[in-house]
Amino acid sequence: MDIKSSLESLLFISAKPMSIGKLAEFLDIPKEEVEKTGDELVAEYKTGHKVIQIVKNKAHFQMVSSPENSGLVRKFISDETSGELSRPSLETLTIIAYRGPISKFDLDRIRGVNCSLIIRNLLLRGLVEAETDIKKKEIYYRVTFDFIRYLGINDLKELPDYEKLNSDESLEKILAASENIIEEK
Repeated sequence: MDIKSSLESLLFISAKPMSIGKLAEFLDIPKEEVEKTGDELVAEYKTGHKVIQIVKNKAHFQMVSSPENSGLVRKFISDETSGELSRPSLETLTIIAYRGPISKFDLDRIRGVNCSLIIRNLLLRGLVEAETDIKKKEIYYRVTFDFIRYLGINDLKELPDYEKLNSDESLEKILAASENIIEEK
């Protein structure tokens, strides 16, 4: 395993800083090795003119955009988080609501496409949150309390046909339920 490449990949897909401990558990290597490799990446990304950087704050690493582009990035995020959700985003959000907590792998399998950018957008909007299962070395997604509050319900079980769709394997039924929720709003 290329530790440096693996560390970069985890930092790239993570929407938040990752602790040295969690990275060590994911990579199944000692914390000292993660810290050493992370420090090397921080130094590498600082050399030359890079649009991406890796920063370290105490015992956490995160991949971030270059400070000189902060205004542009802020504007982009503001635009991306204030517009309406696309149909693929609504479908993904519905699957997470009815099936959460759900892994990215399962989301991709159900939707038939890579959901990385959609998940990132939903995370930025505060509609979903990520939880790491260290034993399975997977990240699981669930809807946030803000999402539940926005719908005006107290519990996900109040969603239309929740019990049936929570256990039913039919994607068409899940997607049909998402359209009903949207129409009701």
